[in-house]
Amino acid sequence: MKVFPRRDMDRKAERFQVKKNYVAGAALALALAAGGGALYMAAHPREVVLEFGMFAGSNWDVENPNSYTIIDQAIREFEEEHEGVKVHYYSGVLKDDYSEWLSRKLLEDEMPDVFMVLDDDFNLFSSMGVMKNLDGLMEKDQDFDQDAYYPITLKAGEYGGHQYALPYETAPTLMFVNKTLLEQEDIEMPSADWTWEDMYEICRKMAKDTDGDGTTDQFGTYNYSWIDAAYSNGEQLFDMEGQQCYLAGAGVSDAIKFAARISDLNNGQKVSQEDFNSGNVAFTPMSFAEYRNYKTYPYKIKKYKDFQWDCITVPSAEPGKNSSVVECLLMGISNRTRHEKLAWEFLKKLTYDEGIQMNLFRYSQGLSALRHITNSREAEVIVLSNMESGASVISMETLNNVMENGIITPKFAKYQQALSLADSEISKIFDENGDIDITLKKTQRTINSYLKG
Repeated sequence: MKVFPRRDMDRKAERFQVKKNYVAGAALALALAAGGGALYMAAHPREVVLEFGMFAGSNWDVENPNSYTIIDQAIREFEEEHEGVKVHYYSGVLKDDYSEWLSRKLLEDEMPDVFMVLDDDFNLFSSMGVMKNLDGLMEKDQDFDQDAYYPITLKAGEYGGHQYALPYETAPTLMFVNKTLLEQEDIEMPSADWTWEDMYEICRKMAKDTDGDGTTDQFGTYNYSWIDAAYSNGEQLFDMEGQQCYLAGAGVSDAIKFAARISDLNNGQKVSQEDFNSGNVAFTPMSFAEYRNYKTYPYKIKKYKDFQWDCITVPSAEPGKNSSVVECLLMGISNRTRHEKLAWEFLKKLTYDEGIQMNLFRYSQGLSALRHITNSREAEVIVLSNMESGASVISMETLNNVMENGIITPKFAKYQQALSLADSEISKIFDENGDIDITLKKTQRTINSYLKG
C-alpha cells in the first residue's frame, strides 16, 4: 500500500474543502438567485398583452368623431380589473381598409386576440377556422346570460349552428318620413303597425306636378325597392349558408308587385337624392344610425334642415307584422389566441358590460344589442338629450319592438353578387312589364346554380 506523506494529505484535504466550500457557495448563490428571481417575478409579474383589432369611424357610414372613446374606456377598465394585462390596438385603420389589414395579419400569423368582424368577413373567417367557437366559453361562464341579447343580434354571430361572434352594436332599418310634406298634404303620420296599402295611399296622394309644367316633381318614395318590401314583410331571400335561393315564394312575388305599384306612381320619373334632400319626397328607408346622426347638431344643419322629419317602422303586408333588417357590428376571438380566458373576458367587457354598452348611446349612433340597455329609461334620456328642443323622437318602445321582430340578412361570400343578380333580373320586370312569377322561377334556378357552382 502506498503511503502519502502527511503534508500531501493535508494539501488534498485543503483543496477538497475549498472545492466543497465553492460548490456550496455556488449552490447557495444559485438558490438565492432563484429565490430572488421568484420574489422579483412575484413582485413584477410578466405583462400580458392582448391585441385588439378595430377600425376607426362608424360601422354605419356616418360621421363619428368619438369612435375611440368607448373602446378606450373599456380598455382602461379592463386593465384596472386585470393587473399585469395590457390591451393594444392600432389606430387609424379605416373601415374600407380593415378587411385587407385583418387578412394581412392573418397571413403573418399576427391575428389579434379579439377583433371586430365586418359582415363580408364573418362567414369566411368562421368557415376557415379563424374564429374561435364560443359555445363552450358561453356555457361555462356563470356570469354570462345569452338571453340578455335580442335573439336576432345573437343569431347574427352564428355559423353552422355555433356561436362565433357576439354583437357589439346594432342598427335596424326604419322608414324616414317627411312630416312637413305630410302636413302640407293634410295627411296624418302613419302608425307603427301601418301596412303596404297605407303606404300606397299616401304615396298616391303625394305624387303630383306642383309647378304645372306637366312633369311629376313631388313623390312618395326614394330609394325604396322590392328588396326593402320583401325584408320588411319577413321574407328570407336566401338561406344563411348561401346554398339556396327563395325568390319564387309567394311572399317575394307580393313584395315585387307592391314595389311595382309604388314605382308606377312616379309616372316614369327617376327620383333623385336631390329630390329627397329638397324635401319633395315623403318616404325613404334609413338606418337608425342615420336617424340619430342627422337628428342632432351639428349634422342636422347639414341635411334636411328645410323640413321636419321623423322615423317609424317599415310597413308590411299585414298590420302588426312589420319587420326590419337589423345590422350588427360583431366581435370575435382568434382561434389562435394564447390567452383564451382573458380574450373572453375582454370580449364580454365590450359586448356585455352594461356601462360600456350604455356608452353606445352617448358616443355612437347605434343601439345596444342588450335588451335591458336599449329598453331602459337611461338610454331614452340620452337619446332625447342629443335632439333639438321640441323634436319628436321615435319611442324606445317602438325600437324595442323593431328589434324583437327584426331579421338579419345572410353573410355568405356570394350574397352581394347573388342579390345583385336577382335585382338585375327583377328590374327587367319593371322595365319590360314581364311576368313576375315566371321570371322569379327562372331567376331562382339561375342563382341556385351560381351558389352551388
